[in-house]
Amino acid sequence: MGYFYGSNNSNNMSKFKEGNLEAPTRHPLNWKDEDFYDENSLNKELERVFDICHGCRRCVSLCKSFPTLFDLIDESETFEVDGVDKADYKKVVDQCYLCDLCYMSKCPYVPPHDWNVDFPHLMLRAKALQFKKGETKLSHKVLTSPQKLGSIASKPLISTVVNWSNKNKALRKVTQTILGVHEDAAVPKYHSKNLSKLFVEEKTKSEFKVAIFGTCYGEFNDPETVIDLVDVLRHNNVEVKLVNKTQCCGMPKMELGDLNSVVNYANANIKPLIKLVNEGYKLIAPIPSCVLMFKNELPMILSDNEDIQSISKAFFDPFEYLSLLIESSHFDKNFKAIDKEVLYQVACHQRVQNIGSHTRKILGLIPDLDVNIAERCSGHDGTYGVRKETHTYSVKIGMPVAKKITDNTDLVVSDCVMAGNHVAHIADQDIDSIHPISLVKMAYDL
Repeated sequence: MGYFYGSNNSNNMSKFKEGNLEAPTRHPLNWKDEDFYDENSLNKELERVFDICHGCRRCVSLCKSFPTLFDLIDESETFEVDGVDKADYKKVVDQCYLCDLCYMSKCPYVPPHDWNVDFPHLMLRAKALQFKKGETKLSHKVLTSPQKLGSIASKPLISTVVNWSNKNKALRKVTQTILGVHEDAAVPKYHSKNLSKLFVEEKTKSEFKVAIFGTCYGEFNDPETVIDLVDVLRHNNVEVKLVNKTQCCGMPKMELGDLNSVVNYANANIKPLIKLVNEGYKLIAPIPSCVLMFKNELPMILSDNEDIQSISKAFFDPFEYLSLLIESSHFDKNFKAIDKEVLYQVACHQRVQNIGSHTRKILGLIPDLDVNIAERCSGHDGTYGVRKETHTYSVKIGMPVAKKITDNTDLVVSDCVMAGNHVAHIADQDIDSIHPISLVKMAYDL
């Protein structure tokens, strides 16, 4: 499939190409169209795309979706997609966690190719239909509400009980039964002294101004990393604010197919964010998935909203912004040596932003720091890595990264702290994981 046979006519040869020789483009998500939720139309498109994937199979090693699809085809009576029961399409959809790597790094048939394959957005469409039909488990709805969970679990006394119970093997079995959280999965700690309580306002006169979107994880589970980011920015004479009264970025709900919640969250976030953008602030979030949401996904979901387009242009990955400071000769490169060997896992949702290797470049400026690169998925992806139905697959996907850890490795480092924690958790060695911004703070001796 996909190869050109026949006439040597140059016009035909220019029209039909194997693979795509142009940069990928992406179309808005037409989730308001009636056809979007039409099951027959969806199944027809799933069959079309699955047939293209069947003839290619380049993405087989990325995640569990593709092996599931190819096993269904190979075990069918026809050895083709037409031999697969359409009811089994759900098995493929359920294994997709919207990492976007197939679209951005593997698939040769993405637009502007005529075949117009966008596997992740097709999976999102299928998830959205499942959600609309009421087929989503209650436990999945709960796990994809990190702000609600965090606001409760981080309260004083409650956080102590929650953190203790998450370390208790017997109670973890109960949690697995009730909430569907696998008993062996790494789960985050909750902090009663959350980010909003730890952040201290400081007046800094600078042409460089940043507002930090703290994220649910940064607010309740890992405020220290966000404070490290604040300290690094202020060390470089950047004015820093914390965006107040925000909602979740919406990525967990998008992965669930709950697009109405995604839009509701976005509408709540637009007002404070666009105000800051209009005041000249750049926006930063410490979690790659949240940055990706504002940079790429929301502009495709709310394609007619001018404010979200402006917010997208103002949103930066932390190390992307530090690179901007370097280009502006506004970055302190006076690092002290760090005599450590680290494994740096490149987060998928950072890779697909197409911003370049800013983290790797800046860590390379720290004397004596030995950085080993693992440019492969951790398999975590928020809820996928903790759910009892998918945790085992998550471990298998992340194991090639974990196997890169040796007895000489001092730390696991990832821009996605959850991914780094997952890799460290499944490794044979007893090892810690931190955000790379914490290494930069260490190198500044702050």
